Amino acid sequence: MSDIRCIGIATGGGDAPGLNAVIRAATKAAILKYKWKVIGIPDGFDGLIWPEKSFELTLDKVSGILPRGGTILGTTNRGNPFKYKTEENGKEVTRDISDQVIANAAKLGIDAIITIGGDGSQKIGLELFQKGVKIVGVPKTIDNDLSATELTFGFDTAIHTVTDAIDKIHTTAASHHRVFVIEVMGRDCGWIALAAGIAGGAHVILIPEIPFSIKAICESIAEREKLGKHFTIVVVAEGIKLPQELKQMSRGWPVGNTIGDAIGLFSNKEVRVSVLGHIQRGGSPSPYDRVLATRFGVAAVDLLAEGAFGKMVALRAASIVAVDIARAIGHLKTVDPDGELVSTARAVGIGFGD
Repeated sequence: MSDIRCIGIATGGGDAPGLNAVIRAATKAAILKYKWKVIGIPDGFDGLIWPEKSFELTLDKVSGILPRGGTILGTTNRGNPFKYKTEENGKEVTRDISDQVIANAAKLGIDAIITIGGDGSQKIGLELFQKGVKIVGVPKTIDNDLSATELTFGFDTAIHTVTDAIDKIHTTAASHHRVFVIEVMGRDCGWIALAAGIAGGAHVILIPEIPFSIKAICESIAEREKLGKHFTIVVVAEGIKLPQELKQMSRGWPVGNTIGDAIGLFSNKEVRVSVLGHIQRGGSPSPYDRVLATRFGVAAVDLLAEGAFGKMVALRAASIVAVDIARAIGHLKTVDPDGELVSTARAVGIGFGD
């Protein structure tokens, strides 16, 4: 067992529904189960660069935050203490201020830190662990692309949000006999597009893992026309790889607009584009995400109590397990083009533009 008396909690990277549920669970478990003091570290690790921003998390402070989206601690994807950017003499300078961060944590009385974040945040946590900081990680990304865990909190809420949007667009697309292109998040992997596309009854799904052509998409639209279906829903992950034919059409705007322009040009159909953007990150977490986030928060505190530093909690086979952060990061969990989920989609008539 460890000799911890005070822990810090930090949230980094993009926000996700369920962050507050993790903060609440970790705080309550630390106080009620282990009698520890808990310090909230605001805005990623910025709260240790400026320690005066940090504050104590009490039971009162986390009361009522379970259903709230976002994070009461704030977050940033720019607060890397190993590559901290400042301006000196009019020029941007990158410095390593990790020793200052570690010293500030010690001044605050923090014995160990729970870092809640995606691949980038976990990499920072690993580097701090390698410099002697007692770290435990909690995985967070709505993209669900961390290979060490079967699911990340926030993903379920995101696909609920996207599915609800597709449902609403479905009715207007059918009424006006239009092609609708719906762009969703998924910078490297297509999990949101695939899951929400199936759930929302999309007709074409474009994901980074499967090459596509506009010709194939337009052929799918034409086939639907022959069957008397005068509208089509195309769900597009933001990270799709544009074929050569479309790269010259891209104007630096959301990729959904490029796909919409191309479909309109080559199919002579009326096309509308909806880019869902950050609406996918917001809102109250789903019940599933609240439960998973709570399990992660409690498990992270238990790992600290056991002295299992340098670990990250993960969901595997319905159980919460501990994995080495070093092995958990840097390996994306991509959609298998030949996997069961894609095969299921194809079996019900969904095309992938290939």
